[in-house]
Amino acid sequence: MSQPLYKKILTDLREEILSGKLAVEEQLPTEKELSDRYQVSRITSKRALNELEQEGLIYRVRGKGSFVKAKETSATTIEESFVIKNNKALFILPFLNDLSVGNFTEGLLPTLQQEQIEVSMATLDVFKQKTVEELTQEYDGLIYYAEDTDLYLDILVKLSMKHFPVIVLDKKHFELNFPTILSDNVNGGFLATQQLINQGHERIAYLFGNTTHPQSVKNRYVGYLHALNQADIAFHTSSGDEKATNNDLIEYLTENNITGIVCENDLVAIEAMRILKQQHYHVPDDFSIIGFDNIQASQFVDPPLTTIAQDFTLIGAIAGETLITWLKTKKMPQDQKVPVRLITRQSTKERNR
Repeated sequence: MSQPLYKKILTDLREEILSGKLAVEEQLPTEKELSDRYQVSRITSKRALNELEQEGLIYRVRGKGSFVKAKETSATTIEESFVIKNNKALFILPFLNDLSVGNFTEGLLPTLQQEQIEVSMATLDVFKQKTVEELTQEYDGLIYYAEDTDLYLDILVKLSMKHFPVIVLDKKHFELNFPTILSDNVNGGFLATQQLINQGHERIAYLFGNTTHPQSVKNRYVGYLHALNQADIAFHTSSGDEKATNNDLIEYLTENNITGIVCENDLVAIEAMRILKQQHYHVPDDFSIIGFDNIQASQFVDPPLTTIAQDFTLIGAIAGETLITWLKTKKMPQDQKVPVRLITRQSTKERNR
């Protein structure tokens, strides 16, 4: 497997710092200079600099740039601090074959395997089957997909108190402040809504999966509201509207003269399309629909679904790198937000005037 582009930059700069080629307090190339040198995006070069900062090798001054930090440890002691007792990490998912959860393992597994760390996968039942002591003795760290941030707080608090490395995916545990790797859900909701606005839709609904809304769904809904407000469109779905689900789909759409629908995820969108087809409506002629996640099924439904793609592979890779950084530096890394992108397919079209 080829080395990620940002990692090439990271490795080169780390070697220059540790060898003394870049002296203490010397300024590093800027993000733009690195982008030009390595022919990569600014995001890629920024990621390399962020990793160096997390490792304590550089510090960054807003508006001025990045500088080599006075080293308290040598290259040898940095490597010596990387103590892994089990060479094992645990990846916890709500369900191992859940279609609504992206394939993080494509990025996570090779990233950890490069450091000879074996990844075991388990469901949330592992929190019932193993004690905190067993988890911390058997594994060096844990990557946790947080379907519900209220679940197993007792276990997570104990792990936090033991300073056990836990990387959370998708949702932030504000009470525990574990490093979180998540998609830019707010911007995703904005991009989806903006697409419908650009196609001439003014009666745009937000369709929820149910009446309780996870953190990620709330963030997407906030992006939906931002786009409508920016376009000065008055109509919007209320977050407390119990009819804004597939249970009352036809009634809600017809009562509110809806022409465009932003769905909280692809599964909700695909189910909405099924219901509409059953009632002899046509997508996108009668309603334009956008999903979120870009699950595999989204491109095979009829019509193929316009959606917001999360980069699950990148999220998994960053989660693995964040865990490795924590183990190496013994310092808790920061949260990271991963960009999303709009994928336009045939479930949306210009509004019929």
